[in-house]
Amino acid sequence: MSKSRTLELTPVQTLACCSPLTREPLSQSDAERIAPLLKALADPARLRLLSLVASHDGGEACVCDLNDAFDLSQPTISHHLKVLHEAGLLDRDKRGIWVYYRARTEAMTALGALIGAV
Repeated sequence: MSKSRTLELTPVQTLACCSPLTREPLSQSDAERIAPLLKALADPARLRLLSLVASHDGGEACVCDLNDAFDLSQPTISHHLKVLHEAGLLDRDKRGIWVYYRARTEAMTALGALIGAV
């Protein structure tokens, strides 16, 4: 007899499955899976980085494009971008010595849907 395996969803996948907060309460398990994504956004530098990347010309930005917007070291900015990437909010591509970031459209859409219209 085979055991059924529970499919582990990422925070972004969980967001996509959830109703808006204003429609019905989140389950405990959904809240636990979504919290790391929201925690990644709870830092002002990360929230601003996500905004800068998402609104950048062409929809993507290089780390080199972001350094001047902050009074932070390049390694600190890279750390924040890594947290956003690992949370599923940014995609990244390495081109030569630079890393380019793009906001994940499905993650942004799912976040908007989770908050929902009041």
